[in-house]
Amino acid sequence: MVIKNQQVPTHTVVLRRRTVEARTGLSRSTIYLRMAQGTFPKSIPLGPRAIGWLEAEVEAWLQAQVASVRNDE
Repeated sequence: MVIKNQQVPTHTVVLRRRTVEARTGLSRSTIYLRMAQGTFPKSIPLGPRAIGWLEAEVEAWLQAQVASVRNDE
């Protein structure tokens, strides 16, 4: 497999739901509601009954939340 003109991350960290809840302070239902609204990163399938979130996307979302609060002050 040849990849051209794409940056390939050296490692990708996948967070499970409980870790996402702990990092964001959001409940399970709020995470899924915001995903449906398009205001939270989408999960990725890991298997038939397992999903996760890319750490980089969750961290970017958190930084955007902080930035929006800081810009309003």
